[in-house]
Amino acid sequence: MWLNVGVTTRETPGEVACGRASALAAELVSAGVARDVAAGYFSPEGTCFVGGADDTFFDLASLTKPMTAVAFVAAGLPKDAPLAHFLPEVRGTPVADVTLELLFAHRAGMPAHISLFEPMLTGGRVDPAEALLVAARSREPLPAGGVYPSVYSDIGYVLAGAALARAMSARDAGEVIEELVATPLGFSHGLGTARRLRAVADFDARVAPTEVAAFRGGVVRGAVHDENAWALTSDGGSGHAGMFGTLAAVLAFARHTLSLRDEAAWLFVPRPNGTHLAGFDGKSPEGSSAGRVLGPATYGHLGFTGTSFWVDPDARVGVSLLTNRVHPTRDNTKIREARPRAHDALARLAKSASARGNSSQPA
Repeated sequence: MWLNVGVTTRETPGEVACGRASALAAELVSAGVARDVAAGYFSPEGTCFVGGADDTFFDLASLTKPMTAVAFVAAGLPKDAPLAHFLPEVRGTPVADVTLELLFAHRAGMPAHISLFEPMLTGGRVDPAEALLVAARSREPLPAGGVYPSVYSDIGYVLAGAALARAMSARDAGEVIEELVATPLGFSHGLGTARRLRAVADFDARVAPTEVAAFRGGVVRGAVHDENAWALTSDGGSGHAGMFGTLAAVLAFARHTLSLRDEAAWLFVPRPNGTHLAGFDGKSPEGSSAGRVLGPATYGHLGFTGTSFWVDPDARVGVSLLTNRVHPTRDNTKIREARPRAHDALARLAKSASARGNSSQPA
């Protein structure tokens, strides 16, 4: 069912690639995976082929996490510094002496989730400073054996993002990502928080809607879907969520990570007890949402709203699938089956482009 696209001899390789990416996006829309879909890849030659809703801003959700980690590296901050070095107010809490590296790697004993936004359900407001302390006090007790397991944690990234913002005297982590990641990549108009993009682009007309949430007044559009990020940083960006972007911007970020493997190798070092790296996720040996085509060293990330990117550093190719699968409800789980198949289709295109590029080089 994927990429059944006819090719004519008049089409250039770029036109074929864009046509096939667009066809994949259309297949996902017609299959009910999401209302808005963009799909694309990059090849070793730096070429980037995209299709579908490629001019749409998507709520990137947890793709914000690797961007937070990369911004931390760009800021030149020490990964082995304890959290209290950046946030003195957490002294005396269980997480005070935890290093940023452990928070980035999901191995700091933090819970997966806490509903810091809960007062908003009944019309109340959230005090970000108090919510930060609630997060800091939520660390789990040290298990027998003295090592925390890998537990994917939004809460750890709430704290890491707050530390990044404080260190850089920024309003929030999203502002740091804009200045240290989006702008250097040349995507200041294609990657950012709702606050920034609304000021520099026709954001409200181009952003895909996410969920219908009664307590937020109906359809969430142009505001971050993640409730904790909305409560803590509103139209800015927290460490775990809050960034919006186009497909081209996400692919540019994904390609940029290849250059970090020497500069910041600690982000990509495999760790025991799970696939989580520091800022990224690795590819599971079996049943990975990255599919089967990309190699075993592949890394990337998923976003709850239906977003993803994966990079195969050995082949030097990357793929991205952006959707708003939570519109109108998060109960739509068709993305689970679609992701590996879509990533495989894109990876085949990327590797095919790589092979064409290599064969055109002089011997």
